[in-house]
Amino acid sequence: MNVRAVLCFVIIICAGTGGEIAVSRAMKEIGEVHDFSPRNLVRVIQRAFRVGWMWFGVGLMALGFFSLLMLLAFENVSFVVPVTALSYAVGAFGGKYLLGERVTAARWMGVLLVCLGVMLVCIG
Repeated sequence: MNVRAVLCFVIIICAGTGGEIAVSRAMKEIGEVHDFSPRNLVRVIQRAFRVGWMWFGVGLMALGFFSLLMLLAFENVSFVVPVTALSYAVGAFGGKYLLGERVTAARWMGVLLVCLGVMLVCIG
């Protein structure tokens, strides 16, 4: 794996997951949706796009997506998709340390299993 591929993986994992964390923070500011009528959903979407974290998150996720497209141009999808699963580990750490979420031992074990699986893909 060359430096270009490693850089793309880092951008995909960090920007994509960072975007999801930012969008999660924005949605926590807006609050839970209880009424799913079309009119209320439009209001929720309008409120969501008034929160800066939403725009930041969407931008990061777009950066991650376009990095994924670039990476798929020169690496095999059977390698790329499993390695991008490292975003689950980054998401667990981000949820715990940036959003203050409680991450259970079972979830940490799942993260460890994902990391072991990625290691196997990289070795093979």
